[in-house]
Amino acid sequence: MPVIDKLASSLNRRDEKPNQELAKKIADKNDKASVKELISLLDHKSKDIQFDCIKVLYEIAELQPGLVKEYTKDFISLLKNKNNRMIWGAMHALDVITGEEPKLIHSNIVKIMDAAEKGSVITKDHAVGILLKLCRLKQYEADSFTLFIELLQSCPTNQLPLYAENAISIIHEKNRKIFIETLHARLEEIEKETKRKRVEKVIKKCS
Repeated sequence: MPVIDKLASSLNRRDEKPNQELAKKIADKNDKASVKELISLLDHKSKDIQFDCIKVLYEIAELQPGLVKEYTKDFISLLKNKNNRMIWGAMHALDVITGEEPKLIHSNIVKIMDAAEKGSVITKDHAVGILLKLCRLKQYEADSFTLFIELLQSCPTNQLPLYAENAISIIHEKNRKIFIETLHARLEEIEKETKRKRVEKVIKKCS
């Protein structure tokens, strides 16, 4: 049975379970042919098919990133898609496979950050994930951290605590000062006390 017939929309299902189960089967079998078919369906005339395919693909990436890494350029191309769901789905996939293709992803970081700036909260969340993974690699750390700080300076205050917490593991003597200064500068903007305390806790931990 072709992959398209196993997608949720083809089965007249509105839940994501068929897509999740399909992703697991493909990952478990290391089914490269099915991954290739899913990629080919990303520009299907049906938006529902497109949405199902990107869902299955990033679920596969979560389980078996090496199985989709050769399609990194396809995911990068999707960042220019007119549909927000396709954009954040592609960013999700890129986030997961950064460890597999750091050089290629880093070379396209401008496109990634442009999509993050214009995109949804989910898109930004995964852009942060990409930057933090790159920051752990010496050759990409400097400019990736600079981009991360710029994102911290402009991101919604609702997301600031999460981004700050996720960054703790990459903070060291050389980048601690700018990280703490950036968080301090935004404290007054945070209206919710619980979120402000989370940021204050990060500052204390890194000081």
